[in-house]
Amino acid sequence: MNAAVANIAAGLDPSRCKLFVQSHVNEVTELTWILGCVTPMGDLERMTQFKSKSEQHQTAGNLGLFAYPVLMAADILLYKAEVVPVGEDQIQHLELAREVVRKFNAQFGEVFKEPQPLMTKTARVMGIDGKTKMSKSMNNTIGLLETPEQVWSKLKVAVTDENRKRRTDVGNPEICNIFTIHQGFTPSQEIDQIDRECRAAGIGCVDCKKILARHMEETLAPMRERATSLSKEPDRVIQILDEGARACQKIADAVMDEVRAAVGLRTRPSQNRP
Repeated sequence: MNAAVANIAAGLDPSRCKLFVQSHVNEVTELTWILGCVTPMGDLERMTQFKSKSEQHQTAGNLGLFAYPVLMAADILLYKAEVVPVGEDQIQHLELAREVVRKFNAQFGEVFKEPQPLMTKTARVMGIDGKTKMSKSMNNTIGLLETPEQVWSKLKVAVTDENRKRRTDVGNPEICNIFTIHQGFTPSQEIDQIDRECRAAGIGCVDCKKILARHMEETLAPMRERATSLSKEPDRVIQILDEGARACQKIADAVMDEVRAAVGLRTRPSQNRP
């Protein structure tokens, strides 16, 4: 529920997109198995996130974690998505999905198109430590619905250009995570000014963070208001998710009929479908 509220509040318009819970369309698990049968284990073993998570949680390694990139591929291909908004950290997973498409089509015929990535100018935003990506499990995030006080408490300790020990030190915005976050919130003209002043030691890191906090609040305040309003209407949110799942179920039914026919599985009788 909270994730749905946050996504709608952030701008996903249910009248223009289908918002639903992944597990409410069961076909994604069926397609995951089929795609897994054409995905080499070597490709999955090379997945950076699998290796890092296995190192962080050595007792939690299991087939689900290992095969998760195939589930991601199924979640994309089940709806024949041609463009996928991703950050740089997900490019490897999307490239695996493209490779799965190539292998599947080569073996069973042209069924899927290779999805293309869509990235913003802030394709990689690191966490407040400036070294690892934002991660809830690592307590390294700034939440979209957090209060100005919560946001500032994280920004004021966030890592910047480590070469700047004093305000008079010349900075390099290209390696400063705070400057990267500015790209998503601050008007371009002001960003250019910050760039120049940072390189000339004309602005300190704290001042730069305060400017960022102000622009973040301009963006996030309306989101919090919408989220507060939506949270008071849980039935409406559930209805949006249910309608999205029903719409996507129709797409999934048609695509899986095509997939089953391609791989030689019996198509499910229409009268047995929900």
